[in-house]
This record gives sequence, C-alpha cells and structure tokens, in this order.
Amino acid sequence: MKTLDDIIVSRAIIEKFMERFRDNLDIDVAICGGGPAGMLAAYYLAEFGHKVALFERKLSVGGGMWGGGMMFNFIVVQEDAVPILKELGITPEPYSEDGYFTACSIRTMATLTAKATEAGATIFNAMTVEDVVWDGKRVGGVVVNWSAAQVAGLHIDPLTIRAKYVVDATGHDTDVLKTLVRKNGVKLSTPTGNILGEQSMFALSGEKDVVRNTMEVYPGIFVAGMAANATFGGHRMGPIFGGMLLSGKKVSEEIHNCLIKQKSLNR
Repeated sequence: MKTLDDIIVSRAIIEKFMERFRDNLDIDVAICGGGPAGMLAAYYLAEFGHKVALFERKLSVGGGMWGGGMMFNFIVVQEDAVPILKELGITPEPYSEDGYFTACSIRTMATLTAKATEAGATIFNAMTVEDVVWDGKRVGGVVVNWSAAQVAGLHIDPLTIRAKYVVDATGHDTDVLKTLVRKNGVKLSTPTGNILGEQSMFALSGEKDVVRNTMEVYPGIFVAGMAANATFGGHRMGPIFGGMLLSGKKVSEEIHNCLIKQKSLNR
C-alpha cells in the first residue's frame, strides 16, 4: 500500500455500517442481550434461515460467560448441554462421573460469537434497546439508541427496528420486559401477570427453571436465559451454563416454529 487516506478509511466504515444498519430495519427476530442464551438463539435462528439481529449495550458480547466463576475463566456444563458445545466445535472435558463437564469460558464465548455471525446473525454492539414497538395488543419490534448516549443522559431520539418476534435475553435485569410492563401496564403469562423477580442461588432448581421458563411471555416477546428466571421467579444458578445454552436453543426452536406457521398462513 503506497498511500493511506484517512478519509477513505472513514468513508469505508461509515458506508459499511450504514449498509448493515439499513439492511436490518425490518427483520424476523430482534434479540436483546448478547449473553450465551441470546447468542445461541441468534446462531440457531440464523441457521434456520431467519433474519436475526442481536443488540448488545456493551462493547463486547458474552454477558457473564467471559468471567466464568468469579473471574476464574472456566465454566461448568451438565451432560444435557454437551451436544450443543460439540456442535459448535467445543469438546468439554469430563470433570467427574456425575455428569459435570468443564470448558474454557473464553474459547466457548469466542467460538459461539464466531459461529453466530458466520451463520448470518448480525450483531450490533454498544447499542441499547430502550423500548419496544407496541400496537396495544402485540410487540412488533424494538426501539434502539446508542448506549453511550444513555449513559451520558443525552436526550437523543432513538430509531425503530421492526421485528416479527423479540427476545428479552437481558439477564437478571429483564430490561426490555420491565419497560413493556411499566409503560403499558400489560399482563404477562406469569402467575401474577407481573415480573416475579429471581430467587437466590440454587443451581439444581435454577438450571431446570431456566429451560422451563423460556417461552413467549406476551404476544410477540419471548424471554430466555436469566431473564426467563427473573420473569417467572426462578432461582439463579451461578457459573454453570448448560441451562443458558439449552434455553437459547429452546427459544430459537419455538420462534422458528412460530415463523414457519406464520409463513404458511400468509400463503
């Protein structure tokens, strides 16, 4: 390279990003949160052939998986989740005869991110979902803004993404679902109609809860990962991640079936 023009560099970045953003204004699925459940859901939905975009408010995706347990960067998964990791090209090591397996948290999250983007999922980092599109009966998309603008408290109007389905995978905080309930007073498919909040640590129950609680909780919006347990009052489970992976797979399969059914009805 004989010369390097700063303006060409800037133009390339701006044009390519705007092309990507414009191409994702009308999508099949918007996933809010790039932790393991959200990222795996993006991977499978893209593999199914659906147009999916994931919005992560931090610079990096991965949620709590990067840190393993208390920054010891290994995770534990149970036997049920091992086939998912193997499908991604990761072979976890058996730790005991009781069905515990370990995997490097860094490699696992990096591989999952690569696989999701290779499958066709689009990731928007440093972008927060501050609201949903709601017509009084159903969620029909998300409202996004720059995370930095939110942190700085800047009054900047957001932009809208239309989506057939939305996944709240924002973790313990259930940010998207809380906004839907707070602003519109809607009733969810929980025992009380409200977000119940997560219970304290109990890994055995939490791992079962997170899969069972992964579902459509209001027309057009699903919950997955820790957001599912926080919504339905399930336990937290710490640095065992099999349930997160199984939750991501389950939500992708349920949404895939919904999208297939919609397409058949529209024919």
